[in-house]
Amino acid sequence: MSVVADDVALARTRRPLLRTANIAIAIVVVAFALLPLLLKSYGTYLCTLFCVTLMATYGLNLTVGYAGQMSLGQAAFYGIGAYIAAIALKAGISFYLVLPVAAIVCFVVGLLIGFPALRVQHHYLAFATLGFNILVYLVMRNEEKITGGTYGISGVPRPTLFGLSLDGVLAFFWFTLAATLILIALLGWLLRSPWGRAFAALRDNPIRAESLGINITVYTLLAFAIGAACAGIAGVFFAALVQFVEPAPFHFAASLMMLLAIIVGGSGRFFGPVIGTVVIVLLPEWLRFMQNWYLAIFGFAVVALMIWLPGGVLSIPERFALGKVRR
Repeated sequence: MSVVADDVALARTRRPLLRTANIAIAIVVVAFALLPLLLKSYGTYLCTLFCVTLMATYGLNLTVGYAGQMSLGQAAFYGIGAYIAAIALKAGISFYLVLPVAAIVCFVVGLLIGFPALRVQHHYLAFATLGFNILVYLVMRNEEKITGGTYGISGVPRPTLFGLSLDGVLAFFWFTLAATLILIALLGWLLRSPWGRAFAALRDNPIRAESLGINITVYTLLAFAIGAACAGIAGVFFAALVQFVEPAPFHFAASLMMLLAIIVGGSGRFFGPVIGTVVIVLLPEWLRFMQNWYLAIFGFAVVALMIWLPGGVLSIPERFALGKVRR
């Protein structure tokens, strides 16, 4: 009974917190949209890179946090989207046609990669997706006729919007931010739908989910496919942002960093990827003033978070709320 009472009291405590959180989120989004007006071009580039990486980490959060499927191959889908964009945009194909094509290709590949998840779980699945990432990376590096190999593909053009050029750093940042918010809103709608509840049931207890009539096979494959499509979309924006695509950003180390973002922010928490992406994209830059020590400080901060906050940064308010209720 005490557990039920705690849950009810915690739910009542959450309602005003949610209203306050919605207002705070709106303020943060507006402030972030205006922040580049105070920054130089490199600062604006970092803000845009944050948005691009956020698209990919939100997709990974669906796969890992909501569906409970361990994946270390997100950077491969990120790279597939980027190379599709680089090749197609240089060929003169419209950005707005390339975007859905990259998403569909990554969705289909994600479906195929999802099949190992039907047979293996946890660290075995992690190794399977890691192998896929390494395979894709080797193809990108060695197939010079298609990908340019280590020389990469340069001169990737940026899109236009209603005839207006998005070559400027500010214009492309706002364009990318708008696309990121749309993607997050679509994922929010998905996770509040019966599909989202099915993903959560699959993560918590697959056997019980199957007994409730949830098709485990379908939802496992969909978790991989939708997460991969998000990474593919992010890859298209990345190619347009840097205007030069080569294999290094899509090494399996990038997949590890994305997984780190999910864990640090809070796996299975909707805004967890935002906090996690700040840690992996912006925090290293903020620590660069420490010169040779900044990587050591960054590593120590991440380890400390894992030890004292295993539920991620976003578990802090719930800890305080639950402690207040119990007192």
